[in-house]
Amino acid sequence: MPAFLFHVGASALCSHGGQVSTLSSNQKVLVNGMAVVVQSDTSQVAGCAFTVPPGRPQPCMTVRWLAPAVRVFINGQPAILQSSSGICQSAEQIPQGPPTLITTQTRVSGT
Repeated sequence: MPAFLFHVGASALCSHGGQVSTLSSNQKVLVNGMAVVVQSDTSQVAGCAFTVPPGRPQPCMTVRWLAPAVRVFINGQPAILQSSSGICQSAEQIPQGPPTLITTQTRVSGT
């Protein structure tokens, strides 16, 4: 099923409300003037308020993309789509839940 390409500057949240931001290694393929995110890019989470009992902070720190595009590649790396799945991880690499991609550009889609 086609979905829009996810790009730097698009909105995504961790499952606890933290803001996901991505730095892209791709500088050649742009949508709306912003770089398209690929699977190897670094996505970091800021503002996650998740804690575990007995009140120990365990915020989401990074996103690892698990299911990127299967037909769209940029510099040999699969692109991330709005429908792509991933997992947010704590600093200790403990899985914390999936990110939610909120908004993205609406002109270019892929599968």
